[in-house]
Amino acid sequence: MKKNLTPDEKLIAYFSMEIGIDSKIPTYSGGLGILAGDTIRSCADLKVPIVAVTLIYKKGYFYQKLDEFGQQIELPYNWNPGNLLDCLQEKVSIELEGRNVYIQAWQYTFQGLDGFHVPIIFLDTDIEENNNYDRTLTYYLYGGDEKYRLSQEIILGIGGVRMLEKLNYSNIKKYHMNEGHSSLLTIELLKKSGKDAKTIFDTEEIRKKCIFTTHTPVPASHDQFSYDLVQKLLNDFISIDFLKKVGGEERLNMTLLALNLSNYINGVSKEHGKISKGLYPNYPIDSITNGIHSATWICESFKELYNKYIPEWAHDPFSLRYTASIPKEEIWDAHRKAKFLLVNYANKNKDNNLDLNVFTIGFARRATAYKRADLVFYDTEKIIDISKKAGKMQFIFSGKAHPKDFQGKELIKKTIDMSQKLKNEIKIVYLENYDIDLAKMLISGVDLWLNTPQKPNEASGTSGMKAAHNGIPSLSILDGWWIEGCIEGVTGWSIDSVNNDENLNAGDAYSLYSKLENEILPVFYNNQDKWIDIMRYTISINASFFNTHRMVHQYITNAYAF
Repeated sequence: MKKNLTPDEKLIAYFSMEIGIDSKIPTYSGGLGILAGDTIRSCADLKVPIVAVTLIYKKGYFYQKLDEFGQQIELPYNWNPGNLLDCLQEKVSIELEGRNVYIQAWQYTFQGLDGFHVPIIFLDTDIEENNNYDRTLTYYLYGGDEKYRLSQEIILGIGGVRMLEKLNYSNIKKYHMNEGHSSLLTIELLKKSGKDAKTIFDTEEIRKKCIFTTHTPVPASHDQFSYDLVQKLLNDFISIDFLKKVGGEERLNMTLLALNLSNYINGVSKEHGKISKGLYPNYPIDSITNGIHSATWICESFKELYNKYIPEWAHDPFSLRYTASIPKEEIWDAHRKAKFLLVNYANKNKDNNLDLNVFTIGFARRATAYKRADLVFYDTEKIIDISKKAGKMQFIFSGKAHPKDFQGKELIKKTIDMSQKLKNEIKIVYLENYDIDLAKMLISGVDLWLNTPQKPNEASGTSGMKAAHNGIPSLSILDGWWIEGCIEGVTGWSIDSVNNDENLNAGDAYSLYSKLENEILPVFYNNQDKWIDIMRYTISINASFFNTHRMVHQYITNAYAF
């Protein structure tokens, strides 16, 4: 049985600003890190020779507390890497502002289903060789100012390449950048090659080694830094004139740098691939739709069910297509067990009083304006009327707002305010500190998964995929993955977004209300057989495809081929 990488193995180095591999290792904030963790898990299951690189974030992203007024309070995580990771002896250095900054590494080894190991290298500057400021550079994920962020991206890209070399990963053939944060690795590779690059044509050897996955369809969201700051931090490490040719004339655009110095580029859904081609028409941008790691996100009651009827499902998630033949009563029983766990957890707060028998809608993701957590409450009289006439509803929300995203924080407060305003009509619960463990409970325990992003901001989205693995259909805007996953009334329902509507929120909200009132609630309460059919099709059609085993196979074929 093959467990470890061998020195002569052709390796893929996978760089990601965040990796969510364990809820006790708080080095992730949301979708990007969770995807990275699921990718690593599937690589381990499929015996793909990969090594991952990220930063350690000793104070995590943040621990979220919500006060009685719905205000988000951000607290640092208190965790000890030594309890979960192995501290490696090797150290490397980079130069920032003319001084040496030293980096040590921690390793977490993920073991796949058949015992194959994938190492994850966590870079750490919190060591005695560094000054007080430099020690903090690996404290917080997405923290600090522009200088702090660029310093982190220098550590990840340049320091990460140097650490892999120091750890004797000498046969790396491909460098996969999961978003643009790590794109300075291309410059380090160029420097290591000994070439004095003056034009993009001098970079062909490096480009052949590099893969870039972009995750956002919004240009303003791509990391950009002033060249004055770049010059200040990197000094004469690389010619600023050359950087302007490959990274943008006005500011260093990390996405543009990755686009110019990668041989294979992809978006994370078919729609996102199209949008990315529109944003960057001069680049050959492919698409590989995201997935999730099936064995991680399926709840215990459904695992037991799949083990009984589809014993090969964990090794071969495509076999989940056979779910359509599982007896309906057993599907429903597995769901009720998951729902009981969620309702019981939520009701630990005695003020919640959720009802196991009431139709439960879940909404959990990063709290930010474009995701529109408040869309369902656009017309409170209408939603109350639907709940009275078509069938009772209750809602469970969760999600963190970035500490500097004041609109996102206001959305959380607005949702909690709404829970008080509507408490006599509709029960609304906001669960604090959304993390991997809470997500597992939420996506399996609700009856319907709601997603309301403003088009075209959803590059992919994966929470609905996780729900699908547990038989939970989605009601979602047709954006990102849902364009591919929605078979109307079969795997879920679409919210018919009207882009040219003078009031887009109103159009989307009333489409949402129409689907709830006329299609979803009548089936749930009046036709359980049909509802369970929808649950079975959700698994057999969507879960069998939207998984990281399929996704990694596509990367192997399209991007990793040597």
